Amino acid sequence: MALILPCTFCTSIQRLRFPINRRYTRNLRRGSTTTKCAFRIPVEVSSPTDRGSSIVPTHKVTVHDRQRGVVHEFEVPEDQYILHSAEAQNINLPFACRHGCCTSCAVRVKSGELQQPQALGISAELKSQGYALLCVGFPTSDLEVETQDEDEVYWLQFGRYFARGPIERDDYALELAMGDE
Repeated sequence: MALILPCTFCTSIQRLRFPINRRYTRNLRRGSTTTKCAFRIPVEVSSPTDRGSSIVPTHKVTVHDRQRGVVHEFEVPEDQYILHSAEAQNINLPFACRHGCCTSCAVRVKSGELQQPQALGISAELKSQGYALLCVGFPTSDLEVETQDEDEVYWLQFGRYFARGPIERDDYALELAMGDE
């Protein structure tokens, strides 16, 4: 079964009123200010039984939020990021960049598996030790994770490159920098 729907671009244009140049549009009625779109887009409509195996499996994700002392349990489809699904269900989890480049949403996997091909913020070594990023992680099974302190994960990843040990955060300098913006 196929439906013919109007072109969405043209229907959005139709809402706007444009003056028509009479010199080039002789076939229009006098006083007319818009035209109708003749374009149509065929859309295939199918029932759930027609789709067969296109139903995406969901998995139970349990997040132990150490910073807040809360445990969140929610369902996540295999084709959605864990962080996005949590937010859609009004669950607040730590994040910053949403692109897998930082360690704000870093977790340690307690059980289960996930895929995170775009997790640039965590080295292959940390991934092999069970660390993951929720913002770019897809569950592939039921999953239990524990949030990590961003600074701890950053230190695990880059600490060996600092000769004098962990860098102390200067909150006063941070306040001054933020006040200048």
